[in-house]
Amino acid sequence: MNFKRFFVLALVLVLAMSLILTGCQDSQKPDKEKEDNVQKKEKVKFAVGNWAEGIALSNLAKAILEEKMGYEVEVTIAEPGLIYTSIAQGEYDAFLDSWLPVTHDSYLEKFGDKVEKLGTNYEGARIGLVVPEYVDIDSIEEMNDVKDEFSGEIVGIGSGAGIMKKTEKSIKEYNLDYELVESSGPVMTAKLADAISNKEPVIVTGWKPHWKFARYDLKFLKDPKKIYGETEDIYNIVRKGFKEDNPEVAMFLKNLKLNDKELGSLMGMIADSDKETHEVAKEWMKENEKLVESFIPKK
Repeated sequence: MNFKRFFVLALVLVLAMSLILTGCQDSQKPDKEKEDNVQKKEKVKFAVGNWAEGIALSNLAKAILEEKMGYEVEVTIAEPGLIYTSIAQGEYDAFLDSWLPVTHDSYLEKFGDKVEKLGTNYEGARIGLVVPEYVDIDSIEEMNDVKDEFSGEIVGIGSGAGIMKKTEKSIKEYNLDYELVESSGPVMTAKLADAISNKEPVIVTGWKPHWKFARYDLKFLKDPKKIYGETEDIYNIVRKGFKEDNPEVAMFLKNLKLNDKELGSLMGMIADSDKETHEVAKEWMKENEKLVESFIPKK
């Protein structure tokens, strides 16, 4: 009788332990599945030029993809020639700052069959030669008459930028007696700011959207020969096969679009902050929650 009672008790204990272990495994299962789903998401690699709007857009996209959609995003700054080459070779996934149909037309002519356009993220962009509003001249054709006032210099950015190529062409076409000085986006804006603080003449290679237009009174010099074109749109460029490999991210990029006020406020926050760019992008994302949610594909 005692043996029977012992046997029954042992059997009950075994069954109870079995149920407890099964319950533990089931309770862990959702977390494990969630972990597996996150791990399956591919890392997304963005290439970006050292220009204010591209840095702002890329870091905003990174913030949304990481904070809202569970992706890991790598952002690398490079020169445009290297960016297009790397995307064409599949080393990077996307470039969110392709100016078309004028500024980056030469890159699309070269790599057009190896990359894809994936919607516009900003419409109505423009490039050209920019001066403070207080400068007397209004057209590129007047520049030679006041060459000495500007020390015969046009303050440029990186040598590989499309706006630099257009400016080199502009110097030839307008027969300008000026030197195009290479620098970078940040250096160009610093020199512009310094000249404005002293109310001195300055000519820079400028583009819009850019926070400098919200901060200073500036104007584009008229371009009768249309070397710089007219308005352009900013496109997302992706590697071949990206849409098939990352359909959710591809749909997100198609949905990502900012107007002048929205992009201007993002760039302004970045320019005015001492924090890391991606941290500022996260703050802007939280302040514009409804807009950000409209970019995320519905499941």
